[in-house]
Amino acid sequence: MSNLPEHLLAKSKPPITLKEHLEDTAKCALQIFRLDGRWGQNWCRFFKIQGTEAQEQFLLNLRVAALLHDIGKANEEFYKAVSEGCTQTFRHEHISALVLHLKQVRSWLQKNSSLDVEVITAAVLSHHLKAAETGDRQWAAPSKGTRNKPVKLYLLHDEIKVTLQEIARIASLDHPPEIAIATFSQDTIWGKAWEDGMKAAKQLKRNLNDERRSLLLAVKAGLIVSDAAASGLVREGKEIEEWIEEVVHSEALVSDQINEKIINQRIEQIRKAKGDFKWDEFQELIAQKGTRVLLLAACGSGKTLAAWKWAEEQVKHHKVGKVIFLYPTRGTATEGFKDYVSWAPEADAALVTGTARYELEAIAENPPDSMKEKDFTTEERLFSLGFWSRRYFSATVDQFLGFMEHNYGGICLLPALADSVLIIDEIHSFDRKMFDSLIAFIKHFDLPVLCMTATLPTCRKNELVEAGLKVYPTASDRENLKDLEEKENHPRYRLEPVDNFTSALTKAKQAYNQGERILWVVNTVDRCLAISQKLKDKLKVEVLTYHSRFRLTDRQKVHTETVEAFAFQKHGQRKQAIAVTTQVCEMSLDLDADVLITEFAPIPSLVQRFGRANRHLVREANFRGALHIYEPPKALPYNREELEAARKFINDLGDGDISQKRLADAMERYAREERNADTLPAFFTSGYFARMGSFRDTDDYAVPCILDRDLDEVEALFKARKPYDGYKINVPEKWATGDRPSWLPRYLRVAEWEGHYDERSGFQTKPLEEVDLG
Repeated sequence: MSNLPEHLLAKSKPPITLKEHLEDTAKCALQIFRLDGRWGQNWCRFFKIQGTEAQEQFLLNLRVAALLHDIGKANEEFYKAVSEGCTQTFRHEHISALVLHLKQVRSWLQKNSSLDVEVITAAVLSHHLKAAETGDRQWAAPSKGTRNKPVKLYLLHDEIKVTLQEIARIASLDHPPEIAIATFSQDTIWGKAWEDGMKAAKQLKRNLNDERRSLLLAVKAGLIVSDAAASGLVREGKEIEEWIEEVVHSEALVSDQINEKIINQRIEQIRKAKGDFKWDEFQELIAQKGTRVLLLAACGSGKTLAAWKWAEEQVKHHKVGKVIFLYPTRGTATEGFKDYVSWAPEADAALVTGTARYELEAIAENPPDSMKEKDFTTEERLFSLGFWSRRYFSATVDQFLGFMEHNYGGICLLPALADSVLIIDEIHSFDRKMFDSLIAFIKHFDLPVLCMTATLPTCRKNELVEAGLKVYPTASDRENLKDLEEKENHPRYRLEPVDNFTSALTKAKQAYNQGERILWVVNTVDRCLAISQKLKDKLKVEVLTYHSRFRLTDRQKVHTETVEAFAFQKHGQRKQAIAVTTQVCEMSLDLDADVLITEFAPIPSLVQRFGRANRHLVREANFRGALHIYEPPKALPYNREELEAARKFINDLGDGDISQKRLADAMERYAREERNADTLPAFFTSGYFARMGSFRDTDDYAVPCILDRDLDEVEALFKARKPYDGYKINVPEKWATGDRPSWLPRYLRVAEWEGHYDERSGFQTKPLEEVDLG
């Protein structure tokens, strides 16, 4: 024993012994997921762990996994890494999992039939999301850049013995074995453990019935949550039991709170803008449609307020602590936050996006009434845990559903998700991978869910129905919803296709000169920039230009200007405006144009674009929003089949007046068929292993960059540990240079400012006169 250190170390800042960290993690597991608490019960419901015996098995396996997860840190290299900063040959959790495949350890744990050793091992191995079956991060393979050499182990240390004795106590096991193995290497003992482990991993995948998968996923995610809580709370000097009691075991939401803090506040805002407010029947009746609903209603019909009404009803029947709204983009999440969530007290409301801190700081410079004298920031060093105390969320879908691809922050937010009623907006915009994950999420997890959109292809609607959502309103519902039927059948548009770009340009000039508000939507950034410049030259006015290729700070300004230029206005208060945008306008932005010009695009995209015209029906009853559609010079970024379907769709509609209902009916006939969701996300299929993946279909064409002119300012912010999100910009990879400073995070590249960037128009890749406009 004399050659062992006095204490084993788990963390360096502040210094924490391994025994303390293992105990803290087990304490967090027990306190967060205790079965007499709301979070524990909602976690079990979420993962469909039913019955007292199964729930007690979950908590026992989680506590044992928590006590074992870092046992591999009991080695000389890790001790030196914490105390001196040395490199490590093998990842500590890889060693921990192999310890569980030593014969004496495995046979000891198996004496309690309630312990599922494969589930515990999987949780231990994957709790850092850096464990793979093959390739990079392969289980038990030496780390890159290290020499494969034996590593001295401290498994006979008293801290390990005490930890194993605690496992024996809580799991009613006999005296634990001594692990008298001096070194870790790829030798006979450990090689045999690895072979046994790989066989067990494959067998686990083959033998996963629904009940065992639920246990596996709940324990794997629960361990990551417990470890994050133990590490974060101790690092920030929080008393674990006191903090968890205050944050996790707070009172459940009641419907009056939602009504008072969100709904009534929003209604009062609408009254100030419109002079009146009246609930539509479909908004009131949605509350009676159950816990799993697909809301299909026209653009501008009031879906979001209906969703809050649904949430108000759900908390009467479910003991939950949160309402979560998910949006497909940061822009729409921020708008949802400003319009609704920010009315709540600052301690209750949260904006959760990849750049939320920056966006909140930007809004605070000129806050709306709902945000004045409020500070919505969280304790940043607690990361995702800082949101656990919040009650009302507006977030990007990736932040909460990213756990399906092993996003670490998403997993740490899972307890909040399980303790919520969930609304997911604009699901028409989900790419195929996102939609696959949505279907898997609805099928495999149990919580109240409302999905919403104005338009959806029949094939996707059918998939959601098969997954368990009920469509609202149905055909029979609509017979009694006169207000919704009137809105959806009202001929709000007049379809006037034009021959080409030149004809569209003429329409835009005429409409602007007549004082109208014109929104022009194209399919590529290059054409957006070129058309905007042509309009500036022709009209001699500033033309709003909005797309994805801005620095975030500039994009926020253009976003705000565009929304304000096309926002709801009382009759007689319309403002002349013209904007050219890309697909970014298709989401739930409250744009209300008099004239909509667009290139052909996939049918769901076209219908969403049309929904930005005459959106609020505030002009005289016989007014029609003009829709001018024309052929783009190239199909990209879409494919020819999508555009051919769109042509048939438009031809079927013909010229003249059309309504939202007619658009929806035609879309059902012409939208392209898709495959059904036929694959499960990695969260379900990884078994022993876990690696972080992408929630969306990746776009290799665009990469995140810093413009070269901004590097000095960004470096200063980076070194001061201040946010520099405002300087980030996505540009085509071809224009990202390979010359980057060593301090810049690896995921960021550098792009050239000179000749390419303007704060008002964004990043330009070619001379505008060379852009083919058709």
